[in-house]
Amino acid sequence: METRKLNNGVEIHVVGLGTYKIGNTDKETYRAVRTALDAGYRHIDTATLYVNERPVGRAIRESGIAREEIFVTTKLWGSAILSNRIQEAFEGSLSNLGLDYVDLYLVHWPVKGKLAFTWQAMERIFDSGKTRSIGVSNHLVHHIDELLQEATIVPAVNQMELHPCLTQNDVVKYCSRKGIVPVAWSPLGRNNIALLEEETLVTIGKKHGKSPAQVILRWNVDKGIVVVPKSSDSQRQKENIEIFDFQLTTEEINQIDALNRDYRTGIHPDKISF
Repeated sequence: METRKLNNGVEIHVVGLGTYKIGNTDKETYRAVRTALDAGYRHIDTATLYVNERPVGRAIRESGIAREEIFVTTKLWGSAILSNRIQEAFEGSLSNLGLDYVDLYLVHWPVKGKLAFTWQAMERIFDSGKTRSIGVSNHLVHHIDELLQEATIVPAVNQMELHPCLTQNDVVKYCSRKGIVPVAWSPLGRNNIALLEEETLVTIGKKHGKSPAQVILRWNVDKGIVVVPKSSDSQRQKENIEIFDFQLTTEEINQIDALNRDYRTGIHPDKISF
């Protein structure tokens, strides 16, 4: 599994397992994380909002894999920001996970009027040593600009909805200039966009002997973007990490870029409410 170095020197695996709605029960979530770890995943992404930190943490603890080998991300939900309970929310996530620390703690969505305030609290959490890095999620350029006005630590990552129909090139380029690693959630899209049937991706996949999903994930990695695809199916989990034996050409990357239509499957970051 390849890694990328964050701006504080911490290594993040370029393919992780997303866990949003990965199971209808704790048992299903536990099984999905265990099969992913057994397949070779070493990067697990969860959040307070997902209400699955407990089974995710148990799967990590009972995997038999050394804790330091697994990169664990969780996220701060906006209601904790509005109620000024950021520290308590973080401690709650650690308790739910049953871990002494996480590798990355993210502000899940920007809360208008609270960006600098939130980031100052995140910096205090980082200083406590209980997270190895801090970052943001679903933040646009103007959100990051605002929090950086009073920041002493530049976010390590910005996790965002990113797939061939929503390339967010302006945000990706901005993050690259600032030393912030972009991370793609929902990199394969959702059911309302039939990405895996897209002719361009199918054609490129046939050239490389790969599936459209593998082409999309490789497209991200070739552009320096970390991906956290979600799958509870063990075969698809394996497929999603079998992307390190080929590379896309510049022409192929440009063809996939051309599929962009600025189409979001999720909410716009400026319209989120808590």
